[in-house]
Amino acid sequence: MSTVSDADGYLLDNQQTGAEERLNALSDIFDPITFRHLSAMGIGPGWHCWEVGAGGPAVAAWMAGQVGPTGRVLATDIDLTWLSSHAEFDVLQHDVGRQPPPATGFDLIHARLVLVHTPQRQEALASLIGALRPGGQLLVEDADPGLQPLLCPDESGPEQALANRLREGFRSLMRERGADLVFGRTLPRRLREAGLVEVQADAFFPIASPACTVLERTTIAQIRQLLVERRLATEAEIERHLANVATGRMDLATAPLISAWGRGR
Repeated sequence: MSTVSDADGYLLDNQQTGAEERLNALSDIFDPITFRHLSAMGIGPGWHCWEVGAGGPAVAAWMAGQVGPTGRVLATDIDLTWLSSHAEFDVLQHDVGRQPPPATGFDLIHARLVLVHTPQRQEALASLIGALRPGGQLLVEDADPGLQPLLCPDESGPEQALANRLREGFRSLMRERGADLVFGRTLPRRLREAGLVEVQADAFFPIASPACTVLERTTIAQIRQLLVERRLATEAEIERHLANVATGRMDLATAPLISAWGRGR
């Protein structure tokens, strides 16, 4: 089991305290965007789909409902803590950055907030594309903190200034773990260069969502030890920030989510 004090590995792994609540907050924020894109791509009965780095069951279960009993959905992740076994879809432990695809011939493959944290991201992207059937579709969704680095875009007071300083500390820890903070914006080009056609992309940037507040609280809980160890914040500053967040009067944002999709040849 990895911990926040490990020198490598995912900064926000699924076994930390509060991980399930954080995954639920991410689902609340991003699932409607993902479902809209998947629906537009035509997902339907009989399709074979791969949900990469699923984290929790929400997206895979939704996909299973779309493909029906004649289709198949495979959900994979390095850590299956919040997936376990599900009747609606198959579950497999898998590292997309280090292992070959668990199968090929997929009609649709989706990865959200995965490749940005994967050191072998270019190899992983090639692996996903290689697992598509001819004409199959890939949807990759990744954050781009470099496009909008602030937790509080409206820095109207000392509470917001502290929040933005802690967010910069979080970004420093992400860079330390090998995350590419400008990866999202490169997705359309990378999909084209990898041979996909009909490539398109858009971005979603939530501000002042209640789920953003939950996401911030649970994220800070997971990284506070490292923030203090790296002298990026003091315990007193973290406590003050959490108290500010708890008031509900701060407009908290997430990094823009870039969704890019294309079709295999």
